[in-house]
Amino acid sequence: MSSVNKILKQLNVKARPDQLVGMARYGIVTENRLGVSIPELRKMAREHGKNHALALELWKTEIPDAMILASMIGEPEQLTERQMDEWVNDFNSWDVCDQVCNNFFSRHSLVWQKILDWSKSDEVFIKRAAFALLSSLAVHYNAPDEIFIDFLSVIKRESTDNRNYVKKAVNWALRNIGKRNSNLNKVAITVAREILEIDSKASRWIASNALRELESDAVKKKLEKMKN
Repeated sequence: MSSVNKILKQLNVKARPDQLVGMARYGIVTENRLGVSIPELRKMAREHGKNHALALELWKTEIPDAMILASMIGEPEQLTERQMDEWVNDFNSWDVCDQVCNNFFSRHSLVWQKILDWSKSDEVFIKRAAFALLSSLAVHYNAPDEIFIDFLSVIKRESTDNRNYVKKAVNWALRNIGKRNSNLNKVAITVAREILEIDSKASRWIASNALRELESDAVKKKLEKMKN
């Protein structure tokens, strides 16, 4: 049976401290980090399998590599709202935030409510988590267009947040919704043009960057193929 100590030993063997400088250049917090790559962490997750109790223990180590691994082996059916709120408050690096949201939180039944709640937070990584979740769901979740159309109003409302980690996630969510299908592409472009008119540097960046991709020939061709 896997133990925290056994996994930490494995992580230390796979540690790449030479990667930390490069990671820092991308805004990744390197404090207490081993530098284990995401492919290596995914390989470890497959080897150890799902184990919620172990995931909880790995999270407590406060080692970012172990925390990301925790999100890969945690069991969504055992994930509680309290745990989601506790973990989101521990986020201090965008990669941990995004990995946990994509690997773990996105599979919880309360995910839509959490997006609404967290999108109003003043805390940068809690707010980022809302839009990282929305981005992930736009790619992976089978849901009616209406759900995503409703959340475009949340994107518009929060588009004035000029904090880098927030505005990039808001932009990411807008682009992913707009690439989901032709109908959502049209609606997302309309909303992006509305955001462009807001008197905010962040809003203008979010909208112009999104429009550049959503109106591109590459996206148009991809959406046409999806209809056929």
